[in-house]
Amino acid sequence: MTSLPSPAFAELYCRSNFSFLTGASHPEELVAQAMALGYTALAITDECSLAGVVRAHAQWRQQPDALQLLIGTSLQLADGPRLVLIATDRLAYGRLSSLISKGRRAADKGAYHLQRGDLESGLPGCLALLLPPDTTDQYPDGLAADACWLAGLFPGASWLAAPLQLGPDDAGRRRWIADAARRAGIAVVSTCAPLMHTPERKAVADVLGALRHRRTLDEAGYLLAPNCEAHLQPRARLGDHHPAEWLAETLQVAARCAFSLDTLRYEYPEEIVPAGATATSHLRALVEQGLRRRYPDWAAGKAPLQEGIRAQVDKELALIAELRYEAFFLTVEDIVRFARSEKILCQGRGSAANSVVCYALGVTEVAPAEASLLFERFISRERNEPPDIDVDFEHDRREEVIQYIYRKYGRDRAALAATVIRYRPRSALRDVGRALGFDAGQLDQLTRRLAWWDGLKVAPERIREAGLDPASPRIQLLLDLANELVGFPRHLSQHVGGFVISRGPLSELVPVENAAMAERTVIQWDKDDLEALGLLKVDVLALGMLSAIRRSLALISQWRGMPFAMSDIPREQPEVYDMLCEADAMGVFQVESRAQMSMLPRLRPRRYYDLVVEVAIVRPGPIQGGMVHPYLSAREKLARNEKITYPRPEIEPVLRRTHGIPIFQEQVMQLAMVAAGFTPGEADQLRRAMGAWGRKGELTRYQDKLAAGMLARGYEASFAEALGRQIQGFGSYGFPESHAASFALLVYVSAWIKRFEPAAFLCGLLNSQPMGFYGPAQLIQDARRHQVEVLPADAADSDWECTLAPSSIPGRPAARLGLRLIRGFNPEAATRIHRARQQRRFESVADLARRAALHTTELQMLATAGALGSLAGHRRQACWAAAGSEAAPGLLRDAPIPDAMPFLPPPGETQEVIADYARLGFSLGRHPLSFLRGLLREERFLSAAEIAACPDRKLARAAGIVTCRQRPGTAKGTLFVTLEDETGWVNVIIRPELLEAERRILLGARLLGVYGQITRQGSVVHLHAKRVVDRSAQLGRLAPRSRDFH
Repeated sequence: MTSLPSPAFAELYCRSNFSFLTGASHPEELVAQAMALGYTALAITDECSLAGVVRAHAQWRQQPDALQLLIGTSLQLADGPRLVLIATDRLAYGRLSSLISKGRRAADKGAYHLQRGDLESGLPGCLALLLPPDTTDQYPDGLAADACWLAGLFPGASWLAAPLQLGPDDAGRRRWIADAARRAGIAVVSTCAPLMHTPERKAVADVLGALRHRRTLDEAGYLLAPNCEAHLQPRARLGDHHPAEWLAETLQVAARCAFSLDTLRYEYPEEIVPAGATATSHLRALVEQGLRRRYPDWAAGKAPLQEGIRAQVDKELALIAELRYEAFFLTVEDIVRFARSEKILCQGRGSAANSVVCYALGVTEVAPAEASLLFERFISRERNEPPDIDVDFEHDRREEVIQYIYRKYGRDRAALAATVIRYRPRSALRDVGRALGFDAGQLDQLTRRLAWWDGLKVAPERIREAGLDPASPRIQLLLDLANELVGFPRHLSQHVGGFVISRGPLSELVPVENAAMAERTVIQWDKDDLEALGLLKVDVLALGMLSAIRRSLALISQWRGMPFAMSDIPREQPEVYDMLCEADAMGVFQVESRAQMSMLPRLRPRRYYDLVVEVAIVRPGPIQGGMVHPYLSAREKLARNEKITYPRPEIEPVLRRTHGIPIFQEQVMQLAMVAAGFTPGEADQLRRAMGAWGRKGELTRYQDKLAAGMLARGYEASFAEALGRQIQGFGSYGFPESHAASFALLVYVSAWIKRFEPAAFLCGLLNSQPMGFYGPAQLIQDARRHQVEVLPADAADSDWECTLAPSSIPGRPAARLGLRLIRGFNPEAATRIHRARQQRRFESVADLARRAALHTTELQMLATAGALGSLAGHRRQACWAAAGSEAAPGLLRDAPIPDAMPFLPPPGETQEVIADYARLGFSLGRHPLSFLRGLLREERFLSAAEIAACPDRKLARAAGIVTCRQRPGTAKGTLFVTLEDETGWVNVIIRPELLEAERRILLGARLLGVYGQITRQGSVVHLHAKRVVDRSAQLGRLAPRSRDFH
């Protein structure tokens, strides 16, 4: 018997996992499965969302002829039925996107609210499907009434959808749906109503459903689907269960849809161009003004313009005009101009620093003479996407810039890009565990065992460590489901600073919804979505170091009694480089990590461009590409006055600055053009392939083309192969020279402040916390080792922020710690203290409490932090005074309250240190390990100073407070631990085998003892651990905190 051919079918109602806690498959999986099943079309219709459609579109692009992709959404009306709306053209898409925005903006983040009335004005160009309720017994005539209502709203463009999922009465359900459609005069379309691409995801779908209903799986019961039919089904199976005319009608719906996301076009804002000018003429005028500002001697006719600048400007402006990007540059320039007018420090970085136009506009600060510019790294014809300009602003003043953008363009035309928050192992275990009914304490035990480096899978070893049996069926189910859930989107958050600004209403381009933060709105697409569609994004980013620099410069200006800005910092001072060569870089931007501090004495920077290399070379690309040791060897050759040789003369200009070794992405691009005949656009495609972590095949293709081009031009195969290996390393993460050059400016500025104004540097860093690798305890210790006098936080003298104060050292200021360092204290109370103190100094704790209107809890915080010392004496007296000093209410507010202070013995020195750490996280008293040094000596533990003096290969042991753990992805499983004692720091290297064997100790110890062997390279000393012991018990109640990093 010959089987009937499978019917053609278009799925019109499909929800992905961007219908959060509902869909159980990624959009890409759904598109790929629909293609595999031979569907004619697939509509992605996530609930009041278009968040997943770009990913579906990207998957569809790989085989555009295999399937028609439709764009739509599903909605549950607050006072009506569930609908599906599908866009047929660009105008209809804009209306649909605006409707989604309206619903999202009318509710809190993550929710939406739409009613029948929101559809009364109609959605021309959209097709509407009515979804019947799950049961037929409720409101038996209600479906027909809803169908008639919908037919009136969407005449000739409405259908009744029929999901038949092997329920107990599918035949009756078919009759019910058909009757309602007949009474409304509309047709019926079949649907699988899929939540997943294959039935194997049913367990995941059940977990998500239980979480959505806030129940365990056992409690959810009938709230969950009774079977696994909600998936993309084979067409033959659909033909067995659905009437042929209903299946055929799906094709009629799909045939009416012609919209593709490829038709979206970004339109730039217009108000940045003044009347009477064009975008092209206005941009050129601003660039000419900028050139006169950047090159004053040329502007005054005293010197010619630097060679090549005019030609480069004309080349860049011509390409910008050809690609019609003028408005983008004008938008960024306008934002930067606002920031500078408000004295907000900012600096462009990334590939934009390859542009002389950006330098002239003041967007970037890297002068053309200071780096090797390659404009094609920034913009190229072949790339067919807008350029990427990242601008860093002071961390604590970026909000002013964001609100300026909202004011200028309006909330209907400006919003932040989204960031997709995905399930990680910890969150997946917690949510799956809750759905499975696990005890919260068990889940806490388990998730605490997971470290930041454990990857995206939960290993059985972590289960055993939590006291659970990984072989148990229930535990195995937990593991399997959690691992399957990892990578699923949980919700949308806001991008760190990527703004999308449009000429018309932004909601017609992409849905806009409320962010968790007040006064913020975000679009439903992230940066990858925007890049995939070629839409513009302006990055308004925050950089803590800019805040620290601005604060430090303000303190220097105040102390000196005259303005002092970044431009006043002398360039290329030898003392700065001397300090960096000694790896004395704690707190210095970009070079304070363990790896950078180890590199500084080896690279020995002596000029600005050395800092550019230093920033870039300690990165995964150069490390894995094998470029670090050859570069250092080349520097040693130059120090011996030996000559660097190049394979061919044309290579020398490309690699001369880095002594024959390609360090930067731009150099690889230039080598491709010079040595292999690539066009600038092809070289940029190579650069993009190097950055496409997930597309190694594309990189291999360009490597083969590069090798062939080099061999054809007479290069030796060994050179081509070596370059290929280096390019492969860049596939992990290679730094652009332009980016490194921008960062190197801040490296020098921060290093100069540390070297010549260490007290201001300390205050700037402390006032900008949290930032960097080191906390206040380490920064304060480092400053004191540099002879900075650090004065305690004291309500009689301290402001909210740390300030400069007279010191006992003539000519050098001291750092007065601010009240912000007291845990739990608030800036409002600090402001009241400051205002009251401006009138006259405080006489007592009671006077402080009364005039600054402090509550008892605020007084207790000051007392336990030792910040009432000058008013009350030692801590115990301060706590007594604080307990009885809150001002009385009403008329008695100013009445004195006589209270004789009893005799209270002062706390011991160790008690003071413990109290300091409890409230401040550090102590200005003796280091905790100084009290334990005798005990540690008995076990032959050396101090940090003694470790630093040890010769290479010496067996040694050290103990210290764990201040930092770092496990970079390029370290092949190695953990780097920093220990601190009263004499300094010990850098410890933990091999992967020891880390796995002693994981509990290495993750949990506060005081760690290490037995190992010294490795020394010049002044750089590491202790390679062979054995570790937990000595935390010796700290008692002292609870220092470690900063842990990837």
